[in-house]
Amino acid sequence: MADSTGSKERSPGLDAQGYLEREGSLARVPHAFRPLVAAARDRLLEVFGARLHSAYLYGSVPRGTARVGRSDLDLLVALHAEPTDTDREAARALDMALDAEFPEIDGAGTLLYSRARLLSEPETYDLGWFVACLCTPLLGDDLAEYLPRYRPDTRLARETNGDLALLLPRWRERISGTADTETALRPLVRFMSRHLVRTGFTLVMPRWNGWTSDLTEMAEAFGSYYPERADELRAAAVRGYEPVGDRRVLLSYVDDLGPWLAEEYARVLGVKAPRPA
Repeated sequence: MADSTGSKERSPGLDAQGYLEREGSLARVPHAFRPLVAAARDRLLEVFGARLHSAYLYGSVPRGTARVGRSDLDLLVALHAEPTDTDREAARALDMALDAEFPEIDGAGTLLYSRARLLSEPETYDLGWFVACLCTPLLGDDLAEYLPRYRPDTRLARETNGDLALLLPRWRERISGTADTETALRPLVRFMSRHLVRTGFTLVMPRWNGWTSDLTEMAEAFGSYYPERADELRAAAVRGYEPVGDRRVLLSYVDDLGPWLAEEYARVLGVKAPRPA
């Protein structure tokens, strides 16, 4: 597509060469969330010390779109060695402490991985891409320097979200094991809604030829290729931002939308390559 000057219009989320641009930066963190980010940085150092290789922000806070009292804080930590149960418990305690202390957020979550796994060949187009394109450096040596540049192609789509069929049985177990209360169900609705919208988007990403992390934009992109399922994904995008504690929604995800999406993903793009145990 060309604009009125005759130059080619850049696809969303891509640079002039057609590679995905890294989203987010510390400069975009809204003022209301800066004390939280500073506290998270300091406490990550206290908790993990010399075991910590690097740490990153991702999600709405570094993108500058976080809403006070509504958004969560998302962190990714790379350790020099494989995370232990003690490390995971320490991360959960940190998440709970930040959530309790800072009313600006509605929950916090920290992903833990080893440096070796994030840079491993099987993860290049999954976790590696996630770090290089969706994570904002907070501490340490940025692993993006050791990773390739990425295009919104079939391989990236397959390796990021081509495992939905494997996840659905685990989702059913989580649903059955969750108390039937608004407080317990809302986080699960938010998580599964976001995951399904992102999966629907990456299904069409190679044809759409661009990137966005906005759930509404993702659902609209999906709907332009699958109008018969567009309303379902639009509704999931709304719940991703404003979740409701409704078990019926979760059951519709694992009994209808999820299985259809997994089957269509496998048909169009294939399935994610197996990962080591």
